[in-house]
Amino acid sequence: MIHLKTPQEIELMKTGGMMLSMVVKEAAEFVRPGMTTKEIDDFATIRIGELGGGVSFNKVPGYKFATCLCVNEQVVHTPPSNYVLKAGDILTIDAGVFYKGFHTDKATTIVVGGNSKSEQTDFLKVGYEALGAGLGAVKQGNRIGNVSAAIERVFKGTGYWIMRDLTGHGVGRGLHEDPMVPGYVDRKIGKTPRIVPGMVLAIEVIYSMKKAHIVAEKGSDWSLITDNKSIAACFEDTIAVFENKTSILTRKYGKI
Repeated sequence: MIHLKTPQEIELMKTGGMMLSMVVKEAAEFVRPGMTTKEIDDFATIRIGELGGGVSFNKVPGYKFATCLCVNEQVVHTPPSNYVLKAGDILTIDAGVFYKGFHTDKATTIVVGGNSKSEQTDFLKVGYEALGAGLGAVKQGNRIGNVSAAIERVFKGTGYWIMRDLTGHGVGRGLHEDPMVPGYVDRKIGKTPRIVPGMVLAIEVIYSMKKAHIVAEKGSDWSLITDNKSIAACFEDTIAVFENKTSILTRKYGKI
């Protein structure tokens, strides 16, 4: 069931989304080679509280952290740890803010140390552009399938692989709500839900350098990785639909 939000509820989500935008931007700037992913989570946890928000992810039963921090072949849901980051690692920072009863969700992927190889730059550029295309297709009267198609078009001819088992989603009082928003066309567009005012969606682009399947990481209750060690990335923003316009709730502070 799709839960539509009132303008007043979306305004609350916008406040939380601005907090989240700031936290993800600052966390990305905080990252340095030699630090652990747990240090990044500690930083994000403190900043969310300082800004007046609450942590979303620790409301998932059994999960204790503010972020998921995925490195290289880790795709999603990787808890912070004592892993020491190295220059050139690909790091996804995924976080959520809970504010006055509503969640927002956001992710970005960076190269640790900032000095990326051209292969890494191209890889991350495609994902960010695909997110932009998906957000641009979120329009009143379009369908969820139009969003999926817009994301998929950016990937054509790149050789990169959009993950089949992980999707974007609705977001609101629940961190994950209907509808699911795949990054690829999985059925006839006309069979997918129509986009209407009051929808709030977390548009998510999850992909890998090479075709891969997702498997559970050995020794983790949460982390999913590529089965062939292919590098993975994720870009995500939360967007709200109004009459004849949309608002990205989690992107006030620059590209990130």
